[in-house]
Amino acid sequence: MTSHSRSGPGLLSLLPLLPLAPLAAPLAVLAVGAFVLSGCAAGGALSAQEGQRKVAGRVFVVTGASSGLGRGVAVKLGGYGASVVLAARRAAVLEEVAAEVRAAGGQALVVQTDVSDPDAVRRLAEAAVGRFGHIDAWVNNAGIGVLGRFEDVPVEDHARTVDVNLKGVIYGSHAALRQFRAQGHGVLVNVGSIESHLAMPYQASYAATKHAILGLSNALRQELRLAGQPRIQVATVLPWGIDTPWWEVAANYSGRSPRIRPMDGPEDTVDAVIHAALWPRREIPVGFKAEAAVLGHQVLPALVERLGADAYHGSMASAPVAPDRVGAIYQPIEQGVPVGVEGGVRARMAREDAGR
Repeated sequence: MTSHSRSGPGLLSLLPLLPLAPLAAPLAVLAVGAFVLSGCAAGGALSAQEGQRKVAGRVFVVTGASSGLGRGVAVKLGGYGASVVLAARRAAVLEEVAAEVRAAGGQALVVQTDVSDPDAVRRLAEAAVGRFGHIDAWVNNAGIGVLGRFEDVPVEDHARTVDVNLKGVIYGSHAALRQFRAQGHGVLVNVGSIESHLAMPYQASYAATKHAILGLSNALRQELRLAGQPRIQVATVLPWGIDTPWWEVAANYSGRSPRIRPMDGPEDTVDAVIHAALWPRREIPVGFKAEAAVLGHQVLPALVERLGADAYHGSMASAPVAPDRVGAIYQPIEQGVPVGVEGGVRARMAREDAGR
């Protein structure tokens, strides 16, 4: 990658969310409206008995399964007795996840996959069907991030974000829907973001891809309706910011350590993805803040964008200075980064604040 210099002081890394503090009161009202009017709130965790009844024996493909949300979904599905096809770039880490899935009571197949490679995604689908005979649900979860002012981020990094976050979902959706049409059923779950509706500054290419994922899901849903395929469903999950290793491996040209407050743990989004695969709905915001942000932007888009961006920018002013980094967007980082479901971001923020 070519070198890239930035004029002026490092800008703050603004992450793909609304800041809660200055908007809590008006968004609280909007959240109630979102729940009542849309009926799209994320479902909670399944009981062990219900999970076994609904999930056991079903086949799930999960991309981005080596850490974070994907790992959490895979292991929880294993606990319900599912067969889980694990896809990510880090084969050795996937083997660890596979061991967890099996220990929890499920079956697992590891398929090393870079979702930006359409041939690799095609082979992923073939491996899943070759091993288990069919696919009940495909979860497009793999994604990367680049933080920083748009023109400060190397254009190659913007392009790479599109390659993984958007093209990877297109390739996965293409492979999944071909199989679903052949077998007559299936659920496609695309992991979007609050930024599928509300684009925030300093993550321009990320926001663009998340907008596009929602558009892709909506277009595919209409194609399936027109084709008379009611047993093939498409759902988009819209999380708030969650504490996963994503933050620690994102490319960062903001000049500041990535952070966001308040940040959710990954558990509710793990449950929402599984719920979407079993009871798909067109859009599934995860939690109060996500519901409020989606409806708030629909009702008062200019105001919510302006207040959100201004407050978010101000809230990051105390973040420690950080050097530029390319992160793991081109090659996975094999050591020195978290590989669990949680990323330790909230703990890092607490340490940074305590050290001031």
